[in-house]
Amino acid sequence: MTASCAGRAAFASPSSACSERMFGYVLPPLGELPQEEAERFRRAYCGLCHTLGRRYGPAARFILNYDFTFLAILLSEGGPRAVDSRRCFASPLKKREFLKPDSAMELAADESVILAYWQLRDGVADHDWLHGLKYRSLSAVLEPAYRKAAAARHGFDRRTREQLALLGALELEKCPSMDRAADAFAALLGAAAEELEDPVRRRVLGQLLYHLGRWVYLVDAADDLKKDAESGNYNPVALRFGLEDGAWTAESRHEFAQTLDHSIHMCATAFELWDFGEWQPLLERTLYTGLFHVGKAVLDGTFRRRRHAWDERKKDKD
Repeated sequence: MTASCAGRAAFASPSSACSERMFGYVLPPLGELPQEEAERFRRAYCGLCHTLGRRYGPAARFILNYDFTFLAILLSEGGPRAVDSRRCFASPLKKREFLKPDSAMELAADESVILAYWQLRDGVADHDWLHGLKYRSLSAVLEPAYRKAAAARHGFDRRTREQLALLGALELEKCPSMDRAADAFAALLGAAAEELEDPVRRRVLGQLLYHLGRWVYLVDAADDLKKDAESGNYNPVALRFGLEDGAWTAESRHEFAQTLDHSIHMCATAFELWDFGEWQPLLERTLYTGLFHVGKAVLDGTFRRRRHAWDERKKDKD
C-alpha cells in the first residue's frame, strides 16, 4: 500500500445509505421572490463560490449548490454585508456582485467541503470499481481541500464520520426504522451549528438544522425508492412501509407526507425563535413554501424532471 493509499484508507468509511445526490433538495422558490430577495440570494451563492475558490482552489467551486448556500445564510449574522464585484469563470464578461467572505461564509465553506467529500466517498463505497470510478476520481481531487477543512473544523468532521458510520451500521443490519436512519443524518447536519458562539443562537440553529437534516434524508430516500428497488440498495422508507417495488400505496404516501410535514413544522418552530435580519423573507419562503413544493414533487414522482429543468435554467442564468 502506498503512502497516499494508506492516507485514504485511514479516512475510509462504510456505505452510509445516503444517495449520490443527497444534496439538492433545499431549493428557495426564486421565481416567487421579489427581485431584491432573489438578487440577495444570488450574491450569497456567488460569495460562497468565491470563498471556496479562495480557501481551496478552483476545483472546490464545483461542489457549490443551493443547499450549501442555504447553510451559509443560516450561519450568517443577518446584518448588512460588504459586497464586492468581479468577473469569474461563470461570468467572464460581466462583473457580478457577491458577498465578501466573513467568518460565517468561511465556516459554511469548510463544512461544505467536508460534507461533499464524504458524499463522494459514500459513492465509492456504494458502487463496484468501474461504476465507482467517477466518485473515486472526484474524491481524490477534493481530498487536499478536505484534509485542510477537516483540520480547521475537526469537531464537525469527527461528528460527520461518526454519524455516517452509524448510518453504515444501520444499512448493514437492514434496519427497518426510518426514524433511526433519519436521526443519524439529522444529528450530522445539526452539528454544523456547534461552532457558533452565542449559546441561544447555537441551540436554535442546531434544532433547525437537525430537523432540516431529517427532512433531507427522508425526502432523498423517497426520491430513490424506484432506483433502490431495482438495485436492491438499502432504503429505510421502503422497509418501513413494505414497498418492495418502490411504488407508494395511498395509505403509505399519506402517512409519509405527514412525516415530512412534521419535520418542516419543527424547522419552522426553531426558525421563529430567532431574528435572521435581512435574510428573514428568503428563509421564510424556503421553509414555508420551497420545502413543501419539493416534498410534493418527490411524492408525485416529478421532482427529478423538475430538478433537471431547474439545473438547466440555473446554467442559463450563470
